[in-house]
This record gives sequence, structure tokens and C-alpha cells, in this order.
Amino acid sequence: MTTYRVTHRTTYTYDDDVTTSFGRAHLLPRTQPDQRCADARVRLDPEPDELREHTDAFGNRSTYFCVRRPHRELTVLAQSTVTVDRAVVPPALRPWEEVRAAVPVEARPFVLPSPRLPVQVGVAAYAAPSFPPGRPLGEAAADLCRRIHDDFDYVSGSTTVRSTVTDLLTGGEGVCQDFAHLAVAGLRSRGLPARYVSGYLETLPPPGKPKLRGVDASHAWFSVWTGDGWLDLDPTNDRVVDEQFVVLAHGRDYGDVPPLKGVIFTDSAESVMAVSVDMERVEEG
Repeated sequence: MTTYRVTHRTTYTYDDDVTTSFGRAHLLPRTQPDQRCADARVRLDPEPDELREHTDAFGNRSTYFCVRRPHRELTVLAQSTVTVDRAVVPPALRPWEEVRAAVPVEARPFVLPSPRLPVQVGVAAYAAPSFPPGRPLGEAAADLCRRIHDDFDYVSGSTTVRSTVTDLLTGGEGVCQDFAHLAVAGLRSRGLPARYVSGYLETLPPPGKPKLRGVDASHAWFSVWTGDGWLDLDPTNDRVVDEQFVVLAHGRDYGDVPPLKGVIFTDSAESVMAVSVDMERVEEG
């Protein structure tokens, strides 16, 4: 069991006044069986005229805000304390065809194509080698995770939030969002429910070195229904999601759970976004 104090700061800087900013954030961690969020809040500078939280269709905590006073800089600060207890990995021993044949109602939305993950050429063919007849679902999903990790290069800035799985397959490089999308699309091509998960990954310094501030990361991975529960795997690092991960939100694809999105009214021609994330371990006692 590990408890973190998480600080996520996003600052937008503009070269002209922004008269109004509307935004929506998924920056408050979920409470679920393997994770408990003790406290969390979102603050803005300038102070917002409206700030509201609600639960979206997938059970995620979503924050709406509106700033109506002119500003050239906007900071969104999310702070939370969350305890992760993910010591036991859900069993995933059923053959994948058996899981596909008995998808429960609550998991069925994650089998269908979604706005950012329509049926795309090449995805089913890429996923197929991981799913020979009778293979246990967990083994098949882990193999797909490993292949994505081995077959594609992680190159920061090589893609954008609008890049497609086809872009990854043809270009051979991407970031965590792209790898998670490919895994989700590949699992769905076999008729299996799969979710896109947004969250954080704690980074650890080299032995003997202090941890630097602001170097933890927003991250994305995938979750697959096993017939007994959801199994989370990280294709960027080829690993099972454990207590170094904090879940913010899950959905059908990135479009359901972006950390921040919004609309601004301005004549500004340029803007700069700076993001920093800190996951500080809280010692018990």
C-alpha cells in the first residue's frame, strides 16, 4: 500500500488578453477497489467565476470552470492525496474466446468502436498473432503489450492528440497515448472489452540521487476485461500496472478523458503550455 500527495500544475501563457476561458478537467483521481482518494481539489489563477465538479458517464470526476476576467496567464492546479493498494493482480486464466463470449452488460460499451478509435486498417492483423486459439486472456494481453513495447519507438513530440493508430502503425513511433490506443483497438478487434486509462506514473531517481521536483509524468495505459475483473497493463514500459500508478480516469479513448480541454476567446496568436507533476510519497505514521 502506497500513499501519494499528487500535484499537477498546468500553466497557459498567451501573447494577448484572453477575455474568457471555458474548460473541463479530469484531474481528480478516482476512488475504486484498488485506490482511495482521501482529498482532492482544483484551483485556478485567476480565480474562476464558475467552478463545478460532477461525475461523468464512466464514473470519473470531472471539473468544469469558467474565467471571465481578462488574463494573459492561466494556471490550473490540481492537488490530491491518494492511497493505492494494488498488490494482487486479477486472475486472467480464461481462454480469450470464453471471455469474448460472455461480456457483461457494463463492459459492452468498451467493445465497440469509439470516436478516436474507429475500425482502422491494419489493427486486427497486428493484434492477431497474440491471440491463437485457446490462449489465456492474460497471456494474450501481456503478449500484445510486449509486442507494442518492442515494435514501436517512444519519441516525445512525434505525434499529437489527434494522431491515429494508423499513424503509429505506419510511422513506427509515438507516445504513451498512441501505444494505449493501439492496445485498446487491437483488443476490441478480437471482440474483447478494453478501456483507455489516464493517470500518473511515479518516476524514481537513479540509486543515490535525489528525486527532482516536477519530473513525474501524466501517463496512459490500457485495461482489459478478463472475465473476473479488469487487468491494467502499460505498453510504454511493458509492465503490469502496480502501486507506482495512480488512476485519474478511464474511458473509451483519449477523447473521453483528456486532462484538460477548453475554449478561449482571444486575439492571441501564440500560446505556451507548461506542465509539471509531482508524486510525493507520504510516510505512514
